[in-house]
Amino acid sequence: MTRAFTHLMFQGKARAALETYQAVFPDFSVDLLELNGDDTAAPGTVRMAKVSFAGQSLIVIDSPMPHAFDFTPSMSLFVEMEDAQALDTAFARLSEGGNVLMPLDDYGFSPRFGWLVDRFGLSWQLSLPM
Repeated sequence: MTRAFTHLMFQGKARAALETYQAVFPDFSVDLLELNGDDTAAPGTVRMAKVSFAGQSLIVIDSPMPHAFDFTPSMSLFVEMEDAQALDTAFARLSEGGNVLMPLDDYGFSPRFGWLVDRFGLSWQLSLPM
């Protein structure tokens, strides 16, 4: 069986990101967490995490080596929220220390939508369905 995963590569901040996302979204579940040991360049960083979130499967790692690139906002996690209050709360928490690309508003395609890059560099689009 072929499976596809969204793969998120952090540079030393994967554990903090996972903890933040678990605190923001009740259904964000870390199903497997393997940490790098003392024999690696970055002990305690995430070697591999498998995550379940809103019916999606994600793989999360910390890169074992530094890179000159990071996430791009053109690739984001688009999350449809159940209600405006949950959306507003998630948006506020995720945008702390990050960058708001589109503030929460009615943009026509959604009665409430916001786009941000969190403090870990990951782009999120939060939306209420029509």
